[in-house]
Amino acid sequence: MAVEITYDEALIEEIAARFDLRRPNQDALTEIVKRIADGGLKYQEMVADLATGVGKTFLMSSFIDYLAQQGVRHVLVVTPGSTIQRKTLANFDAASAKYVPGADIQPFVVTPDNFQAASVGAVLRDPRRLKVFVFNVQQLIRPSDKVSRKVRDEDENLGAALYSHLEKADDLFVIADEHHVYHEKARSFSAAIRELNPVALVGLTATPDPADHGKVVFQYTLGEAIADGHVKVPVIVYRKDGTKDERTQLADACHLLRNKEVAYAAYRETHSEMPMVKPVLFVVCQSIDHAQEVGSLLAQGGMIGDGSQVLEITSESSDVALEALAKVEDPDSPIRAIVSVNMLREGWDVKNIAVIVALRKLASQTLTEQILGRGLRLPFGQRTGVPNVDQVDLVAHDSYQQLLSQKDVLRQRIQLPSTAVAVDEQGAAKAGEVDQAQPVEPSPQTPEGSSPNGVGGQGGTSSLIPAPGQQSLFDFFGDDEVSDDDGSGDGLALQETESRLDIPAPQQGHRVANAPQIIFPRREARLVYAPFSLAEVPDGDAEAAGTAFINEVPSFLFRDALTAKRSGSEVTIIRTPEDNEQAEQTLFPVDVVRDELVSLIMHQPEVPQERASKNAARRLVKAFLKGAGVTSSEQTAEWGRIRRQQATEGLRKMIRQHIANRKQQEKYEFVPVTLPLEPVVMPTDAPDAYNVEKFTKGLQYKGWKKNVMPIASFDAGTTEWELAKIMDRDSAIKWWVRLYTNGPAFIPTTDGNYYPDFIAVDAEGTHWLIEGKSNKNANDADVLRKKSAAETWARAVRDEEDFGVWRYVFATEADIANSSSTWNGLLMGTKPE
Repeated sequence: MAVEITYDEALIEEIAARFDLRRPNQDALTEIVKRIADGGLKYQEMVADLATGVGKTFLMSSFIDYLAQQGVRHVLVVTPGSTIQRKTLANFDAASAKYVPGADIQPFVVTPDNFQAASVGAVLRDPRRLKVFVFNVQQLIRPSDKVSRKVRDEDENLGAALYSHLEKADDLFVIADEHHVYHEKARSFSAAIRELNPVALVGLTATPDPADHGKVVFQYTLGEAIADGHVKVPVIVYRKDGTKDERTQLADACHLLRNKEVAYAAYRETHSEMPMVKPVLFVVCQSIDHAQEVGSLLAQGGMIGDGSQVLEITSESSDVALEALAKVEDPDSPIRAIVSVNMLREGWDVKNIAVIVALRKLASQTLTEQILGRGLRLPFGQRTGVPNVDQVDLVAHDSYQQLLSQKDVLRQRIQLPSTAVAVDEQGAAKAGEVDQAQPVEPSPQTPEGSSPNGVGGQGGTSSLIPAPGQQSLFDFFGDDEVSDDDGSGDGLALQETESRLDIPAPQQGHRVANAPQIIFPRREARLVYAPFSLAEVPDGDAEAAGTAFINEVPSFLFRDALTAKRSGSEVTIIRTPEDNEQAEQTLFPVDVVRDELVSLIMHQPEVPQERASKNAARRLVKAFLKGAGVTSSEQTAEWGRIRRQQATEGLRKMIRQHIANRKQQEKYEFVPVTLPLEPVVMPTDAPDAYNVEKFTKGLQYKGWKKNVMPIASFDAGTTEWELAKIMDRDSAIKWWVRLYTNGPAFIPTTDGNYYPDFIAVDAEGTHWLIEGKSNKNANDADVLRKKSAAETWARAVRDEEDFGVWRYVFATEADIANSSSTWNGLLMGTKPE
């Protein structure tokens, strides 16, 4: 006959006293019992969300005792794995240090190891005995073709399968420890439990899965636990010196652990009635290989220093290792550090984890709280008033900012339903029995169907947001096409006129057919630094730079405690800076520092890699170290890491300053310029060059035979015009192009840029830069300066060899007149280099 649970406040008070329940555990027990009592015999599933370290184990034991007092004789405790299963069994074992005392009715514990024994079969058939079954979820789910389940096999002592026995028990209650874990196997877990037809399923967890928030009937956050003093205060420990390597992180953790050992021992000296507790370091790794590497590192000197004191717990751990883990709280346990991957993420309850190092990313709130939870339990059962005892240090050099930014998640609460969730035969919540979120009434200023914050979350309302089924103005026009008028719609559309004015576009001219592009090598001057020599750096400068590093530079561990304050039901998480703690540093012999500084100088790109430079580098480093207090090459002093880094940077800056101050000199380089510039505007009335009676300055002429471009204009008839006609008619020239003073082809001079008149390409592929000049101006100083610059330019281009053969022709009016209008005649008269 089914047992109907009633709410008995007096019984709860009695049980709370016997189990010495903390207030949140008593409140959770009260809420669970009320929900079950209100539901009658209807199956209910509910979740109690209690922060890690508050004591869910005590809640479980006290709830079982309440059920027993009301006549229940069958309770199934489901655990997600072997670690939590062993812990749960220890909670019911009076011989174990994990035993939870206080039960008025002692249960008989049925396990996967004993349920087939003959003596157990007799107990199972006894209706007067309280039976608590502790099984993993894997041992309960329906078997497959490849996997058998002993609990579903017929038991000769019991006369039926254990699973069938539980199915027939009409007073069966199920407690799911670490309830959030089962969400990954929700379908099979739900089926396994539903087929047992329990009265209720009560889940216990510190991190409920979001999918189960509707089932949470009681919640007590980590922020509340911190504020109420039920757990340790988390302290984020980090560096600001840029150090993030794992070795330093582990060394800092070992340093903190030694401080904890001193604080724990000092507290117990003045409180001898307290049990002996030794603090332990807990390291979370990314993989089994990573855990083995970390374990080996911790065994070295300067860390834990003894491999027998470092315990690695992974899925490959031996029974010996698991036994050592079970005894890690014993005063005579040698273990000082535990290295794990995922094995101890939840449900592993010890009180002596004092320092935590997370060498894997703590990306999620759940993972952060689960790992942090391993160190939240108070070592002496209550706050001591000694910060180094009442705090757990989380060493997170790389991700401390991310952890600090998550501080408010410690106090976040989920919206609890007003009633427990009743579940139908398919395991789905029944409609109407869970509070639904109430729709937000539209405010008078917010039209129905629009966003309460207006467009883009900027506040206000907008008539441009359409009602359902309607189109927005934004569907028709871009943002810049919406007017600021009165909204009538006039002028919103930009219509094209039906006819446009027929204005002809100007014609554009390009190179004539088959004409080449000419690459003109423009010579440009650049200011470059002169070659650097270490001989330019005096010893005195190096010694003066070294004096800034005569003292050792300390490194500090920064500590931010995440304390909490309660105001009624509201909890505020406060980041409280603690006193900085000087960190230990890796020390380096001065010989290492000396070699590193010499290497630094030689690796400067401006320093020639030659013997003289190496000798000079040693000279400067000797002077630098002398300034830093190293007076002898045999001195065996050691430098800390920060001093070494800062000294290296100090010497580098001194050398770079001398490099930056060296003289500059002019250096030339050729920049290829593609000619001609295209397109050009073609005048509609350009005359034919061969059919004009008189030359006109500045007029565009067409009709050329070898001009790269279809038109050209000129400034002088006796020079440029005549030169053009010579090149255009002579078979020795294949192509020519006119250069203009606003173009990119020029030769730099001391007083500006020189723009020659033409470029011509002869039949042999030689490029000619050509200048025509009047007789009266041919010997002007500026003309001669430009001529000299052009001749130098031509020699430099030929020497470079990357642009072919270029030569320069300077032709006066007389030279042109005496050329017989031939190219060879012009060359004979001008005699170019």
